[in-house]
Amino acid sequence: MARRIDVTGTDGVRLAAWEFGDPPKSDPQPGHEDTPGVLLLHGLMGRASHWASTARWLSERHRAIALDQRGHGRSDKPTGAAFTREAYVDDAEAALEQLGLTRSLLIGHAMGALTAWQLAARRPDLVSGVVICDMRASALGAASQREWAQWFSAWPVPFATLADVRKWFGEDDPWVERPNPARGEFYAEVMHECEDGWRPVFDPEQMLRTRETWVYDAHWEELAQVRCPALVVRGLDGELGRAEAQEMVRVLPRGQYAEVADAGHLVHYDQPEGWRTAVEPFLDAVWA
Repeated sequence: MARRIDVTGTDGVRLAAWEFGDPPKSDPQPGHEDTPGVLLLHGLMGRASHWASTARWLSERHRAIALDQRGHGRSDKPTGAAFTREAYVDDAEAALEQLGLTRSLLIGHAMGALTAWQLAARRPDLVSGVVICDMRASALGAASQREWAQWFSAWPVPFATLADVRKWFGEDDPWVERPNPARGEFYAEVMHECEDGWRPVFDPEQMLRTRETWVYDAHWEELAQVRCPALVVRGLDGELGRAEAQEMVRVLPRGQYAEVADAGHLVHYDQPEGWRTAVEPFLDAVWA
């Protein structure tokens, strides 16, 4: 069961937040705005629904809300909107405040993890803990951005069916080293049916604009400013290498480390049980 809650982001951009649970927790009552909870932030091209399984087990004890970030999912995708780091962080800050999730925990994947630690560094009064899932702190550089542009141009859109989406992203995509059904399912979830077939719910050009605001810079300094407990999680076959992940833990003032076997970049989607096993003890300790 999921309930949509609209949030107003920076510059008036309308954002869709989704509270998952059976049933979802009610809105905080007047005088009880400090509801303990979790804000879940997806990665580039993702959407809130990718967090559904995580949010449901979180909701057994706490309020768990996933945000469709600007340009993604059911949130607005204005042509002239800002897709900067500041805009994404401002949106997450606005979501915490409007949802009554003060002193809450942030869980982010990839781009969402960067947003999470940047917000934790900026607003320690709002954030009690951070989970950083498979996001690098090092600069990725211009070559990486060119590769992404080439990759987007290689997509055989429109896809005739969702089965074709699953097959291409799970098997035929040149970026796939070996068949990965979970990856196919992940991308099927960000497609919608148009008159000529299935296309992404996002604008690839907006995704490239979003990405170029972080790939040229390193983000170690902001990591060092995160004063709350922080858990760095990587999949053994993900994009974040073990050496860099452990250096991130060292730089974080209260950093911890976990890894999930048989998982790639989409850690929480590849191995949901392994992900929960890695993350839940950290969450329990923060909430305790």
